[in-house]
Amino acid sequence: MNTLYYGDNLNILRRYIKDESVDLIYLDPPFNSNRNYNVLFKDESGLEADSQIMAFEDTWHWSGAAKTYHELILEGDEVATMLQAFRSFIPESQMMAYLVMMAVRLKELHRVLKKTGSFYLHCDPTASHYLKVLLDTIFGVQNFQNEIIWKRTNAHSDRKQGNVLHFGRIHDVIFYYSKTGKATRNDVYLPYSKEYLDTFYRFSDEKGRYRLGDLTGPGGSDPFCGKKDERMQLTEPTFGWRNSADLSSAVAYS
Repeated sequence: MNTLYYGDNLNILRRYIKDESVDLIYLDPPFNSNRNYNVLFKDESGLEADSQIMAFEDTWHWSGAAKTYHELILEGDEVATMLQAFRSFIPESQMMAYLVMMAVRLKELHRVLKKTGSFYLHCDPTASHYLKVLLDTIFGVQNFQNEIIWKRTNAHSDRKQGNVLHFGRIHDVIFYYSKTGKATRNDVYLPYSKEYLDTFYRFSDEKGRYRLGDLTGPGGSDPFCGKKDERMQLTEPTFGWRNSADLSSAVAYS
């Protein structure tokens, strides 16, 4: 408890993390973008200037991944089948090495996630399509919950001047999966702003401020469409009522 592990997460997962012991996983792995990542640290001599070392090189090589690939294939599960399918059309390349590196870790992350846990994988379009297939294989298609688009605050486009075919790449993707249908997710709400209340909740009574709503619904969507509701003493409009008989639904309180 309350421990920060620094190092290769595969080794940490296998050595220290128990089955179904983690509530939430947020994974922001390397993107296979051929970039180098540095770590800043203070010089222990007390000098003001920061120093840096290269944490890892975001370039994957098949020579280093081939052994892991064969180990995964020998397990003979659905992940092995999927990797073999990838291998049939992706050559022994950086991309294939990257997918192998991710697959072995995603399996461990799935193992340690609780049945009520949630999993978020942050990636970019470099390999997001392959990672989505891997996640469907490991977590199950039925446990895919959302694809969240993470847009940069400032559109610092990577489209350079000149004859460049692609548009500026200004977003990343976050895949949200649960381990089962019993995941715990608590919505967080903020109070309405005064401007919003003044604009939409313009009425008030002893219960508080409220706004009026339209009770008519799309045609054919309501089983009561075209029938007379005795409680309301009103004939259904052509498009049907949104609710069968509850007029209070026309009032939404703040």
